[in-house]
Amino acid sequence: MRRYSLFLLLLLLSFTGVAQDLTDEESKLYKLIMNYRKEKGLPEIPLSKSLTTVAKAHTKDLKANYTFGSDCNLHSWSPKGTWTPCCYTDDHAQAKNMWNKPGELTSYKGNGYEIAHGGKDYKATAQTAFEAWKSSKGHNAVILNEDIWKKEWKAIGISIEGGFAMVWFGNETDEPAK
Repeated sequence: MRRYSLFLLLLLLSFTGVAQDLTDEESKLYKLIMNYRKEKGLPEIPLSKSLTTVAKAHTKDLKANYTFGSDCNLHSWSPKGTWTPCCYTDDHAQAKNMWNKPGELTSYKGNGYEIAHGGKDYKATAQTAFEAWKSSKGHNAVILNEDIWKKEWKAIGISIEGGFAMVWFGNETDEPAK
């Protein structure tokens, strides 16, 4: 009986372990994205320790430092961190500076590609972020590997904090989030 109980506990932990580093709302967003991809015949993307670290760093930076009304959009990074600052504008001139954040902040070997949602006086939730991205042609293309994003995502990181929701995608495998 004791062995059976231990087996059940380990089995339960294996199913919940995917979201161990995530809040309940972040876990919900991960599940929404994975279920949507499954509906479209796409594989699940493993949760990445590195990309989740980058997503969480970025939501914290935006929460503390983002200024609305500037030319810098939500893919921007402030000069108040251990990273190279980046004013990301609509012309995508700083794309490489944003894409290299996973390698700059973690041991992740590839680029990262981010979708962002929210604002300082906004309550970003898994559902609001997911619905916004799903209804945006460009963001939806990233989630579903369409158009210029026809690559296989092998890693994903998620964060929701302070009115902001971030999801990072990568083509390289990574250590799984615990």
